[in-house]
Amino acid sequence: MKRTYLNFKTLATIALTAGLMTACSSDDIGGNPDPDPDPIEEARWITVAAAKMGDIPGDGNGGTLIYSVTSNDAKDPTVSIAPFENGFIAPSNRTARLQSSEDGNIIFNISYGGDTGGNYTKYTVEGGQTFTASGSDVSIAPYVGTAPRWIKLFDGDQTGAAVYVNTENEFDDSDDYKRTEATIGVVTLDLVNSSIKEFQEHSVPLSAEEEANGYYISRIDMPTLNAAGDKLYIGARLSKVDPATAESDSDYEILGSKTIVLDYPSLLNPSVITSTVGHGNTNGYRSINSFEYNGSVYQANQSDPAGSHILKIDADNEYDDSYEFNLDDALGIEGAYILAWRPAANGKAVLAYRHNGSAEGVAGAQGFFALVDLNAKTAVKIDAIPYDPDFYLFQYQGFVIDGTEIYVTQGAVGQNGNIYVVETETGEVTKGAELINVAGSHFIGAF
Repeated sequence: MKRTYLNFKTLATIALTAGLMTACSSDDIGGNPDPDPDPIEEARWITVAAAKMGDIPGDGNGGTLIYSVTSNDAKDPTVSIAPFENGFIAPSNRTARLQSSEDGNIIFNISYGGDTGGNYTKYTVEGGQTFTASGSDVSIAPYVGTAPRWIKLFDGDQTGAAVYVNTENEFDDSDDYKRTEATIGVVTLDLVNSSIKEFQEHSVPLSAEEEANGYYISRIDMPTLNAAGDKLYIGARLSKVDPATAESDSDYEILGSKTIVLDYPSLLNPSVITSTVGHGNTNGYRSINSFEYNGSVYQANQSDPAGSHILKIDADNEYDDSYEFNLDDALGIEGAYILAWRPAANGKAVLAYRHNGSAEGVAGAQGFFALVDLNAKTAVKIDAIPYDPDFYLFQYQGFVIDGTEIYVTQGAVGQNGNIYVVETETGEVTKGAELINVAGSHFIGAF
């Protein structure tokens, strides 16, 4: 029999009270504690995010709902979670851009689009649909617009960073195309005190040859702090115009993957680094695209003609072109496209991807999960997670890391699914709580 998770706050209070009463009773009668008690594994909150359909199945434009359960209940297949029916509405005109604290106790949100676009809010997670607003609100819209691309830096839940880029074609006195100016803006946000920390704008040129051929930076996203904490890496997408006409060019050579590097925390001194191993974009989409691990930053690329790679940026703030990790080769597929990914502290990651053989579902190409090892440069499809042509991962945002375990959500568009927990050390997969869906909607991750 399935059971629906109801009131975690009450249950947690009862459990805590019972524990305290037991501890007091033992002390009162002078009992000797177990000299080697078994460690008690503490549960953490797992917040499921669900994107409601707007006009088209899978578009996620009808808003975002969130619902939290303990990690123990998240692993329990007899538990049912119905965020579309019982969830908390995360403020956003479209799909909310969510982040969570490392311990899962806080959800950070910046609204995307509409009158409230760019508003930052944070909530204390208290179980079920209870998310209590904490701190003050602040808008980053004056700095990066009402549809900001932002991410939480891995600095102990202290800072968020949001970015944008504006482009403008430049012409000479004869009205011939010269280049495209790309101006980026970067703002850092104090997540604790809900305040703006720093804002800078920069012109970020490519090489003279690249610009003469019409290339320019057209989109940026996913700021990542290096291990030393003194550089910020920003992923970039390149586009191109035809220099003869200044019209958009869609049939062109894909250049080496690029990243913008800024001093941190000043956000000054921009430079651009280029990979000779990977080609294509490094800005990702909805999910964090690069992570610091073991002193280096590992970054996924997209739209690579040879299939997505995981690239490595070393402590010298340059690409390590001796590190070659191609997902096509690792998985034995063609046209791999990394949709989202997240490594645990052991260097093993769960990665969402599609490829040229993916079935076309109601909302786009079908997605899959793989278990990846950054050190061994290996990847294995996770067959224990069921797949469906309508399993859509393009908008996937969140993975929960709990030690060596990684929590993911699975559920085709408009169909029920489950939470799955991957033990990255062994590859063992646990089928957890059932996720109750509604027509046209889908799940976009766990936080």
